[in-house]
Amino acid sequence: MTSPNQKSAVERRAEELDTIASVLPLERRDELAELLSDRDVETLRHLVNAGMGDNTLRALTSDLAYLEAWGLAATGQSLPWPAPEALLLKFVAHHLWDPEKRAADPDHGMPDDVDDNLRRQGFLKSVGPHAPATVRRRLATWSTLTRWRGLDGAFASPALKSAIRLAVRAVPRTRRRKSAKAVTSDVLAKLLATCASDSLRDVRDRAILMVAFASGGRRRSEIAGLRLEQLSAEPPIEMPDGPPLPSLAIHLGRTKTTSGEQDDAVYLTGRPVDALNAWLAAAKIDKGSVFRAIGRWGTVSRRALDPQSVNAILKQRAAMAGLEPGAFSAHGLRSGYLTEAANRGIPLPEAMDQSRHRSVQQASSYYNDATRRSGRAARML
Repeated sequence: MTSPNQKSAVERRAEELDTIASVLPLERRDELAELLSDRDVETLRHLVNAGMGDNTLRALTSDLAYLEAWGLAATGQSLPWPAPEALLLKFVAHHLWDPEKRAADPDHGMPDDVDDNLRRQGFLKSVGPHAPATVRRRLATWSTLTRWRGLDGAFASPALKSAIRLAVRAVPRTRRRKSAKAVTSDVLAKLLATCASDSLRDVRDRAILMVAFASGGRRRSEIAGLRLEQLSAEPPIEMPDGPPLPSLAIHLGRTKTTSGEQDDAVYLTGRPVDALNAWLAAAKIDKGSVFRAIGRWGTVSRRALDPQSVNAILKQRAAMAGLEPGAFSAHGLRSGYLTEAANRGIPLPEAMDQSRHRSVQQASSYYNDATRRSGRAARML
């Protein structure tokens, strides 16, 4: 049972989390207030004030909440700082395990009571061992938070590195793309066909899909967080065989791969600009968030869409178009943009200028896939 002092501490943390909610949307505020320590919340507030990127903060908070929940479930206590090497090894053992060995040995992998505890709280949803990349990321978050506390951890210990390496080798996993299928122009056309009416939802969703794709496959967080102040009108593009096309710039600011110190901009031309302007006019938006929730009675919210809502919109439109919604996600717009650019013979540097991919290796993988599919080596028969 929670004592009065403990209850007041939880309430105090909840109020402190509220102060950073505008930067760090926390749907599970009350739950996080119980999971996180005073020091955890203090660290998050410090990072917000220090100007850490919104997406990085969201990911860090998500990892921290999971680690604290796992620590309580696995040991009955909050995470110690710094964490002993034995606890780090336990974390690896609970998350990287061999399904075949577990079938014969129930003690292998994450214990059932820990698994049940995390599932009840909604922290664990998938079945089976975690992806190695997820485990490494959460350990990196744990290590970073340890250093921010001015402490040393055992994260570089040979035993921990060896445990991860051996676990990954024992259970090889194929790295999957974030979206099983890319949203190329043919798929996008089917999605847009479901947005054919003049209803607010159709006008909004048409603008979201067209802007996200045409601006280089913007991430869902960038689309959800887009503000009118980031848009600036550009001179129309003169066309030799038709009327000039409207053009505007999107000033990205801080993103996953940019610091915001430079004025990184991407450009929209033609139909996406018309779709965006139609939404802004229909929703009567003259400042603030561009893409917003629409209430049951057609009321446009003043608050921005949640990034997950962008994903949900794409899946809903895929279902309406007769496609398998589970095969698509918002990241499919990003991979689809580069895949479509490759299919149309657009040079990789030009496509990367618009997508703002920092890694040539990552961006070129879509080009390589497109070339291999249509190349002579794949058409021997």
